[in-house]
Amino acid sequence: MSDFLKIGIYINLISYNKMKKSIKFLSAAVLGLATVACSSPEKMAEMAENVTVNCDPAVLEVVAGKIEATVSVTYPADYFHPKAILEVTPVIVYEGGEAKMAPFMYQGEKVTDNYKTVPAAGSTVTEKVSFDYVPGMEKCYLELRGVVKYKNKSVDVPTKKVADGANTTYMLVDKNGKADYKADNYQEIIKQTAEGQILYTINSSVVRNSELKSESIKNFQAAIDEIKANARKEITSTDIVAYASPDGGEELNTKLSGKRSETAETAFGKVTKDHSVDAPVNVTSVGQDWEGFKELVSESNIEDKDLIIRVLSMYSDPAVREKEIKNMSAVYKTLAKEILPELRRARFIANVEFTNYTNDELVALIEDNIDVLDEEALLRAASVVKDNAAKEQVYKKAIEKFNSARAQYNLAVVYINNNDLANAKSALAKVEKDADWQNAMGVIALREGNNAEAAKYFAAAGNETAKANSAIIDILNGKYADAAAKLADSKGCCSNTTLAYILTDQLDKASASAKCACAKTSYLKAIIAARQGNAEGVKTNLEAASKDSALADRAAKDIEFAQYK
Repeated sequence: MSDFLKIGIYINLISYNKMKKSIKFLSAAVLGLATVACSSPEKMAEMAENVTVNCDPAVLEVVAGKIEATVSVTYPADYFHPKAILEVTPVIVYEGGEAKMAPFMYQGEKVTDNYKTVPAAGSTVTEKVSFDYVPGMEKCYLELRGVVKYKNKSVDVPTKKVADGANTTYMLVDKNGKADYKADNYQEIIKQTAEGQILYTINSSVVRNSELKSESIKNFQAAIDEIKANARKEITSTDIVAYASPDGGEELNTKLSGKRSETAETAFGKVTKDHSVDAPVNVTSVGQDWEGFKELVSESNIEDKDLIIRVLSMYSDPAVREKEIKNMSAVYKTLAKEILPELRRARFIANVEFTNYTNDELVALIEDNIDVLDEEALLRAASVVKDNAAKEQVYKKAIEKFNSARAQYNLAVVYINNNDLANAKSALAKVEKDADWQNAMGVIALREGNNAEAAKYFAAAGNETAKANSAIIDILNGKYADAAAKLADSKGCCSNTTLAYILTDQLDKASASAKCACAKTSYLKAIIAARQGNAEGVKTNLEAASKDSALADRAAKDIEFAQYK
């Protein structure tokens, strides 16, 4: 080996040794810094500002009576001491107190306990937090309090605020529920008729003078006079209907019935000459009167009437019917004597409209002469009066006088609306267990706080009102989408529909459904405006809602309006 080569190798060895020493020195320096960073609980406390925290949701929300969130904490590299234990306690601080969870425990890599390990290289830990809501938490915040433990030392870590809260919008749900009144069958206009008739001899269309003076015609004339004298009654039209008895040929009887309609019209003019009728007159020829025949036979005491009616049902051809009936010779003689003469006729029918009591008249009669009202009028009167005490008395009258099952049920609804649940149950115990009963029992259970029982009743009822009531339970249980679906087709004013749309973030539908001019709806409209960034809408609607002092107090603390204060 040459001297020159030896000198080169020697120089490279010297350079290598120097570089090796430099690397060792640098590694020691880095290790030293890490040791300094994690060498004590105090250092972990000092470096806590490097720890980041995220919360989902970012704004705390109360759902079904609980505040729940997912908290993620990211510990950076070189933060967590290998032999340290960190105790982290989630705390909700609110007006009037604070609520703590059991702490989460974390350990460094060299700790042999069974806590979650956070490596020195850093990591993110995610935890679920849950608190029972108590009044006052509508204005609160969530924080994490930490304590580092190392050997015999314990050092508090600076508290980290996680999220503000809590949103309690779902608590605006109307929890009363609704029980429907059973409807009355009261008629504002009652259709009536007044009727008289003239009889013809067999195969004749001549009107006999004696028929114009018959008891039937006299009663018809008296009825017309009574109608004209009664301000509540009006003849709207009159029908003249002519017939032939169903004996003889069909063609012959059709012609005969037609001639009778003509002579009957002339006779009607004579009958009403001094009893004028200011209404259209309709003239009709029926032909063979099989319907009248069937009716008279059914009402008669003829021995074989069931057999005759059976023949009518078996055969539709008039000729066959007549033949089969004539074959019953003994019976036919009775028919010819007692039934057929009554079918050779023309009827005069006055069609009358009776104008019933108006709502104002019903209210007055409740006070002055309640005994003149029938069951339907009492039920309508009770629906008209607004005072629950008055409703109660009218329903009791209907129960006393007519043993009205509908009044008995409606009385229970009055008690429910008064929140007199004991009397409501007693009243419901006396009525049929139909869908209305199931729904009403559900409303009682709902008001008593037994939501599970209420849900069963509403499901058993299965009607639209019960469906809307069950949506209340869905909202209370945090099933907002289910509630919105049930309320989508609800009719009338219902703040719960608007609320369900707000809770499912369907703000356009919420706005469209908010039609009631009440403080609660104004408040909900203010929430919609706040979520849409409409400051003027918030201001206007909160001013309208503030007519309700409870809502005004709520607005002052409601996190929905935090950015508008």
